[in-house]
Amino acid sequence: MAAIDAILEELSREADTTRRVIERVPSDKLSWKPHQKSKTAGELAWHIATIPRRIATLAQGDDVEVTSVKAPQMPETTAGILAELERQVAEARELLSRLDDSALQRTTTLRRGDVKIFSGPKLALLRIIMLNHAYHHRGQLSVYLRLLDVPVPPIYGPTADES
Repeated sequence: MAAIDAILEELSREADTTRRVIERVPSDKLSWKPHQKSKTAGELAWHIATIPRRIATLAQGDDVEVTSVKAPQMPETTAGILAELERQVAEARELLSRLDDSALQRTTTLRRGDVKIFSGPKLALLRIIMLNHAYHHRGQLSVYLRLLDVPVPPIYGPTADES
């Protein structure tokens, strides 16, 4: 089994969980935010939905300017965000399937201008920036749901709302 197969399997499995969280965000609450320094619920859901393809695209290069890959404009509804999540995951899977074990061991450097954001094996980039980064923000979004009094779906087990 190639190393990318485990990443692809996790991406697909976790996309199902991400979908369950994002679908709970009410469209009429996309502009809500818990604090003035926070992203809105819509911005956070959109960020999560667009991580897979953006990072998979960046992983195609070895020295990449992160601002070269931009997310499309955010839809006005939760349904639009969910549709984009599906598209993003499908495109990420296609891009990632191009990476063999040799490519995954090559060093990738992400830069924002002169600032180095990440430098390490592509496999670490995918684990840290694509997967773990998305899980971090998905956890934040689950707190938003709680604060909005929206039932939190099961993520890695039962929640106080559902078992």
